[in-house]
Amino acid sequence: MKVRNFLKGFVVGLPITITVFDCVGYIAKVDGVSMQPCLNPSEQNDKDYVLLNRWSVRNFDIKRGNVVSLTSPRNPDQKIIKRVIGLEGDTVKTLSYKQKYVKVPQGHCWVEGDHRSHSMDSNFFGPVAVGLITAKATHIVWPPKRWQRLESKLPMDRTPNLSKNVTLESESNVHLNTCESSTLSNN
Repeated sequence: MKVRNFLKGFVVGLPITITVFDCVGYIAKVDGVSMQPCLNPSEQNDKDYVLLNRWSVRNFDIKRGNVVSLTSPRNPDQKIIKRVIGLEGDTVKTLSYKQKYVKVPQGHCWVEGDHRSHSMDSNFFGPVAVGLITAKATHIVWPPKRWQRLESKLPMDRTPNLSKNVTLESESNVHLNTCESSTLSNN
């Protein structure tokens, strides 16, 4: 009788659990140093575990500064965690991409790790399709000494240009309209 009750509970509970993980959210361990100092701030074996909120990105409502989980554009089997720097239409000054300035195309965003010299991000693979974003990291839930809400903030030097007319400070001092070109280069 106990086995039968257990199986009934299992049959009912399994679909509910799968639905919660698939639609609402789950907890994931953060490996690597690309998001230091925000995540995994020490070199010790203390790994941060974050709450990934899938519900909050279901309508692709992503904001600059959000820390998001996404499928890697280079390896679809890998999930990565990065900060959103720019949204579609923004002009971003890149750190090491092919062009010095990139206008983020429609349906894409620009993501970067907080630890720039140790991050494989949009500076490596370019703008990322918003459809690759799987969740928004909202809280650090482990270890207990690091319990906190993750702030949606941009580093001061990584604010994209949001205006209609963009003036680029370059050797040629070129004035460009962002509507005229999808990528900007410093020629």
